[in-house]
Amino acid sequence: MDLNIAIEALLDKDAPDFEISKLLKQSLLDYRDHLEEIFMQNQGKAFLVHHTRKIDTFLNLIYKVVLRKMFREFQPMRNALPIALVALGSYGREQLCVHSDIDLMIVYKETPGYNLREIIEKMLYIAWDAGLQLGHRVHEISELPEVAESDITIKTAILESRFVIGSNFVWMETERQIARIRRNRPKAYVLSKIEEAQIRHRKFPISMEPNIKECVGGIRDANLAFWIASVRHNVFRLRHLAGSVIDEADYTEYRNALEFIFRVRAALHLSAKKKEDTLRLELVPNVARLMGLEKENPQKAQRALVSRTLQSLDTIRKKTAYWTGLLAKPYLFEAGHVPLLRKERVEAGIYRCQDTLYARRHLKPKTFLTYLKMLLKEASAIPIETDASFEHLMDRTEIPKTKGKQLIASIRQIFYLPYSASVIKAIYKSGQLPGAVPPLKKVMYLPQFDGYHHYPVDFHSWFTLKHLDELEHPILKPLFDKLDRDSKAMLKLAALLHDAGKGRRRDHHEVGADLFKVYARKLGFSQELIREGVLLIRHHTRMTKTIHNEDIYDESTVSRFVAPLGSHKILDMLFILTYCDVSAVGPGVYNAFTDRMLKTLYFAASEMLDNPAIIDETAKRLRKEKSLKKLEVFKTLPRTLQRKILGIESNLFFIKHSAREIVDIALHARGVIDYDMQIGAKETLKIEIYRKVPVNLGYLLGKLSHLELVTMEIFKLFDGVKYFVLEFNDTINAEEVPTVEQIIHDSFDMQKSIKLTKPVIKPSEITIDCEHSKTYAMMQIKTANQRGLMAYVAHYFDKLGIDIATAVITTRKHRVNDLFLIEKDGEFCTKKEKILSELTKDS
Repeated sequence: MDLNIAIEALLDKDAPDFEISKLLKQSLLDYRDHLEEIFMQNQGKAFLVHHTRKIDTFLNLIYKVVLRKMFREFQPMRNALPIALVALGSYGREQLCVHSDIDLMIVYKETPGYNLREIIEKMLYIAWDAGLQLGHRVHEISELPEVAESDITIKTAILESRFVIGSNFVWMETERQIARIRRNRPKAYVLSKIEEAQIRHRKFPISMEPNIKECVGGIRDANLAFWIASVRHNVFRLRHLAGSVIDEADYTEYRNALEFIFRVRAALHLSAKKKEDTLRLELVPNVARLMGLEKENPQKAQRALVSRTLQSLDTIRKKTAYWTGLLAKPYLFEAGHVPLLRKERVEAGIYRCQDTLYARRHLKPKTFLTYLKMLLKEASAIPIETDASFEHLMDRTEIPKTKGKQLIASIRQIFYLPYSASVIKAIYKSGQLPGAVPPLKKVMYLPQFDGYHHYPVDFHSWFTLKHLDELEHPILKPLFDKLDRDSKAMLKLAALLHDAGKGRRRDHHEVGADLFKVYARKLGFSQELIREGVLLIRHHTRMTKTIHNEDIYDESTVSRFVAPLGSHKILDMLFILTYCDVSAVGPGVYNAFTDRMLKTLYFAASEMLDNPAIIDETAKRLRKEKSLKKLEVFKTLPRTLQRKILGIESNLFFIKHSAREIVDIALHARGVIDYDMQIGAKETLKIEIYRKVPVNLGYLLGKLSHLELVTMEIFKLFDGVKYFVLEFNDTINAEEVPTVEQIIHDSFDMQKSIKLTKPVIKPSEITIDCEHSKTYAMMQIKTANQRGLMAYVAHYFDKLGIDIATAVITTRKHRVNDLFLIEKDGEFCTKKEKILSELTKDS
């Protein structure tokens, strides 16, 4: 049923107010139920205007209902009743969003004979009961100027007034009062609004979850430009200045950006089902769906939504910041400051005041190189800030795709400044950063949905460089200061480009390293510096991943971490870059715990760099791991098995075996229940044993002591499996293979024993080092080659319950060099003296 007809029916039977409110409420609920469908048809400003006018319709109905109920058949003409309903704020601008408060001002003129207060109260109660979220003010016309001057927020709302319904005469008088309000103390009003915006910007900076109403470049900034235009030029729409005060092309770019933000805001309210102006990550999928962005690739659509939102906010920031200065110029300019400005003039039309560069409005732009050189000169000693006027001037220049030598040299010079970030910030705010530093083009406004980063990639990258400029860390600052001038510049470039590879299919570390390599070469950095920069970017998350995911007190962890770095210089620079990178993630992310863990890893790695043998071994293992990961058969293995293989502790296992052999050994080990064996006797005897249960190693080697053992290796694999490899200098024939197999089977009987001849080992020929590493103790025997030597040592260790983790036997020129690694969690070190005594007794 038509709402007007239904209300007429209720009025005809003199229905109480609550029945009319109930009918209106149901109609309002029905309308809200269809808001998503309406939004799909009319997005952006069109949707907000539609919603605004729908609310107008409800208020018109309520106004008419009240007049009918109050005056019945003696209802006066609308203009005769001295009341006007006036929309304020976003409702007044016809930008009312779905769950925003409806700011309404009821203006009246005190006239004898009308019970105005009762009429107004009845309208408000019916509206509230109907479910309208009214924020209201009631004023007599004559008191409007005084009310406006009492509070800047009220004055702002009144300046945005729009007539809804009521007496046209009252509205005309209201407009005259609004004109008086607009003319009253405009300078104080404008300066207060600018100060208010500055406070708001500090409270709501750009982030991964921007508040699109309050943040830098948000709807409030768009409003600010309008408010100042309204006071200064007496206009009711900012577009009225386009083509005159405001450049037409700039206004079009701004209006497109604002239109997109309007779409986002409406979709946000609909998604959250409440007033919500923060683009929270959990709301992004539904907002993208409502806006029609989510078609083939949902993740791509969501990234595009946030990216375009950030870009739109930045466009609004750039345009409104310039217009605010332009429109407020008469209120910001003091004639007494002219001599000071002349003194601080950089060149015609450009001034430096309080370490900030300003440009005269409507100044004809020169070249980007001109302004870049100006920034370099002004930022040579202290950080330089730029006003929107200077940024606008830079924005109107063009950066050639093929950069000449002077421009390349000037861009390179940025990174040699003590405050490089201030120049990058100026270029960023002017919108010219992708042209000046092309590797950053694809990460401009790029969101990071990792729940870790607070800022998009471009802002985070600049912020990383800023932390490097402002480095005061007691350990890191001296490390940075001792770098040579070129290395400092290279590190700054790496800090800016460390995340330039994000948003691609390939690993962003590798893409970023490639981008750095090409760009650094164009800027003229040396091959050695480029190699170091590539290494830093390739491993820029290595320190944080190591401290959060691995045991940094384990020597093997430290050696794996430090092996790709190779020098103290790279380690120092990586620590500096890590500090700046983490500090730029967001407030409080770099904390005391992170600092303590990073320092622990740094000092352990620094100490490890002084032991090149261990690092070389780890580096070899890492190269083998890389080959393994590329192997097709490895890629087909279950993820859990892949992780188990890469988790095998022994570096020697990786060094000794090919990638294919590692896979084959792992596949064999996976199927072991108790133990298994393989015997090869083509040229020399080779025995491979996989076992989960204990083996009587002394017995095994004793029974085979008639053969010359030249190599024995023991590797811990995974799932409790140990892999033994015994290689002999002799061979056996096919008939002897079953005998060897039986000896191996018997070796798993721990009660078996054998009489062994004690070898002759001098005290000087045996070394025990219980500080070999955090995990292992080491024993080395260098003596004459004697049959049964290994059998005797293994038998003795079996008797003491000592587990050999790895053993390597080398025989050359009748001398053996046997190296044993023994896990320190047993009693080997506590029985060190006893072991030495037993093995060298009678020698």
